[in-house]
Amino acid sequence: MWLLLAFLSAALLGFYDAFKKKSLRDNAVLPVLFLNTVFSSMVFLPFILISAFTPVLNGTMFDVPVVGWEVHKFIIIKSFIVLSSWIFGYFGMKHLPLTIVGPINATRPVMVLVGAMLIFGERLNLYQWIGVMLAILSFFMLSRSGKKEGIDFKHNKWIYFIVLAAITGAISGLYDKYLMKQFNPMVVQSWYNVYQVFIMCPIILLLWYPKRKESTPFRWDWTIILISVFLSAADFAYFYALSYEDSMISIVSMVRRGSVVVSFLFGALFFREKNLKSKAVDLILVLIGMFFLYLGSK
Repeated sequence: MWLLLAFLSAALLGFYDAFKKKSLRDNAVLPVLFLNTVFSSMVFLPFILISAFTPVLNGTMFDVPVVGWEVHKFIIIKSFIVLSSWIFGYFGMKHLPLTIVGPINATRPVMVLVGAMLIFGERLNLYQWIGVMLAILSFFMLSRSGKKEGIDFKHNKWIYFIVLAAITGAISGLYDKYLMKQFNPMVVQSWYNVYQVFIMCPIILLLWYPKRKESTPFRWDWTIILISVFLSAADFAYFYALSYEDSMISIVSMVRRGSVVVSFLFGALFFREKNLKSKAVDLILVLIGMFFLYLGSK
């Protein structure tokens, strides 16, 4: 069941990436990110309030148990980690083709794998190792595809932003496994979204608002709401996948990167991005890697 939830999360993440790319096109990054945190918190705030003041959700997967500071302090750390990854990722997404960003993000589970082996003692079988090696190979092939568009992986700062987003995202994934072993999934997901709003407020007021007229202006786009909706649904499936006792964060993380399929199709069909043939080879390698991971988890 946890593997099916991981695949569902991957599909939803693909739409999330596509709507994020659409929202960031010729738009100010920080206000889009701020609104994403606001709308995401609005999705979960009703569950927090209903659970706190009524017994309606008791015993359901949407119940948000009331917890104390000993739990909230861990969730606040989660908020800072995720927001760091998002800031790097949003800026990188704005300045790079979706067909480049997606496959780079698909290599994130390799970092999670190393951490899972060192921290949680997870071990991979032959099929799973093949999947990981294919993911690594796809990254190096992608760097060659990027050069055809004038994107030098060694000297392009936005590539470094995406890589930093991947690293902080991997740290977040490992931390999620730790959290899910101890806490209710809805408590973590609901409250980390709320805390991100409070973290973003000073960032918006101090970093963006005073210089808003000197940078790319903010414009409203309805896809900003869709970012929050699809991300919330993807994370909901993800956290419940990790809540299963036999789930493996290294595998869940890798499967979630299958979102690259959806985002790649959006990049090709709606954003008219270039050099699709060479990037398609990279994508196929990722997909074959996902298939081997699936075989190894059966």
